[in-house]
Amino acid sequence: MTNQTDFEVIIIGGSYAGLSAAMTLGRALRQVLIIDSGEPCNKQVPHAHNLLTRDGEPPAEIAAKAREQVLSYPTIHLINAKAAAVIKHNGGFLLNTASGEKFSSKKILLATGVVDLMPDITGFAACWGVSAAQCPYCHGYETSNTKIGVLGNGDAGFEFAKLINNWTNDLTLFTNGQSTLTAEQAAKLKAHHITIAEAEIESIEQEGGQIKNFVLKNGSTFPLTTLFARVQFKHSTAIAQDLGCELTEAGLIKTDAFQKTTIQGVFAAGDNSNLIRSLAAAIAAGGTAGGLINHELVNDDF
Repeated sequence: MTNQTDFEVIIIGGSYAGLSAAMTLGRALRQVLIIDSGEPCNKQVPHAHNLLTRDGEPPAEIAAKAREQVLSYPTIHLINAKAAAVIKHNGGFLLNTASGEKFSSKKILLATGVVDLMPDITGFAACWGVSAAQCPYCHGYETSNTKIGVLGNGDAGFEFAKLINNWTNDLTLFTNGQSTLTAEQAAKLKAHHITIAEAEIESIEQEGGQIKNFVLKNGSTFPLTTLFARVQFKHSTAIAQDLGCELTEAGLIKTDAFQKTTIQGVFAAGDNSNLIRSLAAAIAAGGTAGGLINHELVNDDF
């Protein structure tokens, strides 16, 4: 908690990207406020992978350790709150929380992540992050050479199945309805012994988030260990859009190589602005954003 209301930087989102940026800024002696609502996207994920020195550890433990280290810097403050609105104010920004608190800053970093939208398939939400995932680099190794499924169709489904085939020789592509694959794509998948299941999906039988069987509406049942899927998402807050930040065709916040958005003074880092959704990518983006925010503050004041 803090009684301070004026900061050099406000970071909205206290997960990996936000904490990484905060550490960089804290080491640059900047007055920083992190606002975090405590709802990380990976809250169901039991183990994080593909992260040097922390491979296989629970994400919550990694985040807790990161938070402890970041808050050891005396100029960094964190409050548990939900950012409700940000407006431009006196050459900087004014932020209101949902509980009515007000804070001001010179720069804003949006590390707000995204909210995954679950398809209307019974059992899917319980498995998401446990045995159903979208990143094979984070979740593929542990279930390699087992029965794996891919949920997708058309060009996207073909490319995803082609990628996942690297991890197993027992792969099924579930199109959840009539296939929109081209004849050439279907032939290539079959040539690599990838099964194509076109029937609509009835449900996923699971236990504690672990997939047991994929059940189709035609009565077919497929035993699986893992499902890879790319689900739709929404932004966890409308602050970026309200500030006028431009979005990409994929619906992410548009940034340059230094994590600057199209609005002066506003930066973005993490899942809200990067198609590569991993802890390592979020940490890297946050570190870049923190360094460039400090650089911009230096130039503003010099």
